[in-house]
Amino acid sequence: MDSSDADFMRRALELAAAAQARGEVPVGAVLVREGVIVAEGANRPIESHDPTAHAEVEALRAGGVALGSYRLTGTTLYVTLEPCVMCASAIVHARVQRLVFGAWDPRAGGAGSLINVLGLPGLNHRVDVFGGVLMDECSAMMSRFFAERR
Repeated sequence: MDSSDADFMRRALELAAAAQARGEVPVGAVLVREGVIVAEGANRPIESHDPTAHAEVEALRAGGVALGSYRLTGTTLYVTLEPCVMCASAIVHARVQRLVFGAWDPRAGGAGSLINVLGLPGLNHRVDVFGGVLMDECSAMMSRFFAERR
């Protein structure tokens, strides 16, 4: 991990906090190419009535518009929580080069915890994955959110 990974993850944490303030599960995502943020996303399935409106998908959609292509080659996606199976699949299909996430998700993680979608044989694209960036901060945010809801 280099300092820019931590910097981009801090921005993802800000987006996660904004999602939480709107009553969403606090997950934020930042899409970066050549050291520049090209798109951002935060969870919004509740407010949008869209089960696919996870932070990662929101960032990928915005990234496609910003870059003028559904293929997001040469990008890194920073996410506060390990992507679910749906999001991990979208990351592969978008041709994201690198995935960096904060907290592991043992219940639904699609990047190694529950299943490693990114490493399934037969897929035509491989994503470099690095988990655990600012893990304590990302995990604490999730833990506080769910503790407050109980």
